[in-house]
Amino acid sequence: MNLVEEIMRLKEEKNAIILAHNYQLPEIQDIADFLGDSLELARKVVNVDADIIVFAGVDFMAETAKILNPNKKVLLPTRRATCAMAHMLKVEHILEAKEKYPDAPVVLYINTMAETKAYADVTVTSGNAARIVEKLEADTVIFGPDNNLAYYVAKKTGKRIIPIPEGGHCYVHKKFTLEDVRRARKEYPNAKLMIHPECNPEVQEQADLIVSTGGMVRNACQHDEWVVFTEKEMVYRLQKLYPDKNFYPANEDALCIGMKSITLKHIYEALRDEKYEIEVPEEIAIKAKKAIERMLEMSK
Repeated sequence: MNLVEEIMRLKEEKNAIILAHNYQLPEIQDIADFLGDSLELARKVVNVDADIIVFAGVDFMAETAKILNPNKKVLLPTRRATCAMAHMLKVEHILEAKEKYPDAPVVLYINTMAETKAYADVTVTSGNAARIVEKLEADTVIFGPDNNLAYYVAKKTGKRIIPIPEGGHCYVHKKFTLEDVRRARKEYPNAKLMIHPECNPEVQEQADLIVSTGGMVRNACQHDEWVVFTEKEMVYRLQKLYPDKNFYPANEDALCIGMKSITLKHIYEALRDEKYEIEVPEEIAIKAKKAIERMLEMSK
């Protein structure tokens, strides 16, 4: 059985669309109807003309798609596709912070679960976080769950950022060290370093460019050689988009287990059996949707 042919047949038969994140395996990227970062995918699902959305990403992304498309069937190809950072933030962390800073708006990274998004004033992505926080009238902002992105936002905006929870992080981006920076500069002396804002502050400080994965796509045209400080599959995406340029992964071990848990077989079985369907309780979805829609409006 040719899995790709079967996937395409089922897609047409069931009026389905496949959305994939930049960190997916190359063979998943190649069959996606739309490929992007969290913000691009969130924008895309608002006007999806399909009955079924197969989300080749992780759990919080599929939840976001369901919140924005309550009447469509949203499928996560495997329940192993989870985001450890999204699960670090709990509702009690938000409530405790609000007790201490009652006037501070709650800004949550889109890398959070729906039940916490319901308590957000606005959600953000790594690509628009600084811009949205800058637009808020408050000088003090509660921000979760990535502490490194909070550092980046504080530096860019000059505002007081209260990170929650303590130690919130992405284990993939935590892998990048100053040793990776030194090795990159030595091995690729003509290359520039594009670094994701989920990386540790000391690594961010060495960047030629600090950007989200969507920003990497948009800015890669500016130079001929880049060392890429994010999940390693981003190099495949960039190399495919810019075949005349050179991209190198800063760390070969920078792998997201949740993203890599999805295979072509999982996509095929998801379409065949219409599993695993994502559901978000209506009360939570209504509140979370307001925060997501405010992000989409403020990031235009």
